[in-house]
Amino acid sequence: MIAEQTQYDTRHGGPFDRGNADSYYNRGYAPHYYTGSTYDSERIDMKDMTAAEITAYTAGYNENEESSNKKAW
Repeated sequence: MIAEQTQYDTRHGGPFDRGNADSYYNRGYAPHYYTGSTYDSERIDMKDMTAAEITAYTAGYNENEESSNKKAW
């Protein structure tokens, strides 16, 4: 698991979590995160993210893509 190897913050709403969720729900790659709870706090988009935050989002997205764990609609 990528998160365990690199020690990304996996809190709900964080960059790693959002990348993982976007992949799971078959949404496109669009780095972002929430400052607190998902949808209940400020959303930070890629233009305002640090390189480390974008890396965490990408790691979450890629981890789920590699596992092929997708929402069955």
